[in-house]
Amino acid sequence: MKLSLFLGCVLLSILVAASRHTFDSRLDEDWKIWKSQHEKQYTEEEETHRRSIWEDNVRYIEQHNQEYSMGKHTFTVGMNEFGDLTDKEFNERMNGFLPIKPDNSTEEVDGDELDEDVESDGGDDELEDVENDRVDDKFNEDEGSDDDVTRLAIDWRRKGCVTPVKSQGSCGSCWAFSAVGAIEAQWYRKTGNLIPLSEQNLVDCTRPYGNHGCQGGWMSYAFEYVLRNKGINADQDYPYTGQDYQTCNFQRTRVAARIRGYRRVQRCTQCLAKAVRRNGPISVAIDAGGPFRWYKRGIYRNPNCNNHGVNHAVLVVGYERQGRGSFWLVKNSWGTDWGDQGYIKMAMGVRRNCGITRHAVYPIV
Repeated sequence: MKLSLFLGCVLLSILVAASRHTFDSRLDEDWKIWKSQHEKQYTEEEETHRRSIWEDNVRYIEQHNQEYSMGKHTFTVGMNEFGDLTDKEFNERMNGFLPIKPDNSTEEVDGDELDEDVESDGGDDELEDVENDRVDDKFNEDEGSDDDVTRLAIDWRRKGCVTPVKSQGSCGSCWAFSAVGAIEAQWYRKTGNLIPLSEQNLVDCTRPYGNHGCQGGWMSYAFEYVLRNKGINADQDYPYTGQDYQTCNFQRTRVAARIRGYRRVQRCTQCLAKAVRRNGPISVAIDAGGPFRWYKRGIYRNPNCNNHGVNHAVLVVGYERQGRGSFWLVKNSWGTDWGDQGYIKMAMGVRRNCGITRHAVYPIV
């Protein structure tokens, strides 16, 4: 009796273990193609774990797109190179904007008189949120004044001041890509030269200013470094590696661009739109959790977005109106295979806006 019980327990354990490693055979070929496409190689034990995660993500994507066809979502999603990562792993690896800034002493640095329309007033967060809601309500009304900038459209890519989409790799350096993109655009507007600048320069050299390399940082600290350091190198002179180094290898004799200050943008849709229209691409931070990492097409509107829990830095390069809705044109730093060739359209003038208006900042050249 005892032997039979023992054998029964052993058999049950084997069946439970086997069930954990049972995969959908219909996905075998897709799994092989995905691994080959993204050059994934695993040990036998690791592959079992990663395949399981990948299948869960496949099911999530299929369900979302089915719900999209039923009118429940405004955007589609798709599999990409991040398919073998859990949400926690993905956020730790790719989202490098640190939401709590320890020092606000350099919020506006500029030798000129600040533009009140885009200057941060330093007011209470709750008051700013109420004002943001009021502005967004006004923005969504059918009738509006002719000088309402959010009813117009601007795409700085068409004006030649946006470099091709880049990839940050497995490094939480989104803040560096956002800052560099803004400097590239401003430098082009001033000089007519579109120069890909060095994100690695910022990753390696801005630690004394408060950033943490691949572990995260802030665009304002990056601008502070470029301002005080009197320049930044070009990407060709200081190429990106996506790794943390102890040594800053900035070449002072090969400065590719400079800035003379930077400004924060007041927290409201109208304020950010006006700043984008007047000044060019703006560095912003967003909540990139949930379905954001799978985005493919359409206008991204996520009712579960956390306006205060921003974790990823991107670049707003314009905005457009489509039917009764409008969207921000946002450049990401996860390569051209992600999203719409590296870009995403994010809903504009909504309360759950993923925090896009909360940390906007741009350099002055």
